[in-house]
Amino acid sequence: MIGIVDYGMGNLFSVSKALERLGVPYVISDDQEELLKADGIILPGVGAFKDAMALLESTHLKETITAFVHTGKPLLGICLGMQLLFEDSEENGRTKGLGLLPGTVVRIPKEDRDGNTYKVPHMGWNHLTYAKPSILTEGLGEGYVYFVHSYYVHEGAADVTVASADYAGLQIPAVVSRDNVYGMQFHPEKSGELGMELLKNFTTRVEVKA
Repeated sequence: MIGIVDYGMGNLFSVSKALERLGVPYVISDDQEELLKADGIILPGVGAFKDAMALLESTHLKETITAFVHTGKPLLGICLGMQLLFEDSEENGRTKGLGLLPGTVVRIPKEDRDGNTYKVPHMGWNHLTYAKPSILTEGLGEGYVYFVHSYYVHEGAADVTVASADYAGLQIPAVVSRDNVYGMQFHPEKSGELGMELLKNFTTRVEVKA
């Protein structure tokens, strides 16, 4: 059973429907005991980092997620949920994250070093380039996935980056992994066949540990 964390800022419908298509049982919950009993957890997220952390702290789900990771069972953060896994973010003022992975979340610049302008948010399909092996990308070729974000993980994230996407000359960490903590900056549930295969690989990791 996969627990989808319901803290008021996640795209619960699309994530749950993707798990249904994969035939994977799930529960959407904000109950600490129920989530801790899950075989794996997905932390979705849409919105601002600061608001999301405030909700996780006020509902005590921050402690729940940290305790879950310490059990060794797998956790996957999606979009904002991936950013929350890191140390902090500059969005709307410096805010501490869950601190499960090393790195800082910063705004995507609107101009590159040559003065060329780019649209922010980074929205639409972009190509994944694999950096190192991971169970998430095992057996999968590189391809395109769907992004919607204005901030990206910058400092300190190189060691945990599994795949990146080039935007405005930036190598944006798109898939991250360390031990039992995983993240995808894009929306796998909206990323066609490759996105679903990446999500399937995570659910396989959950089944292995269950």
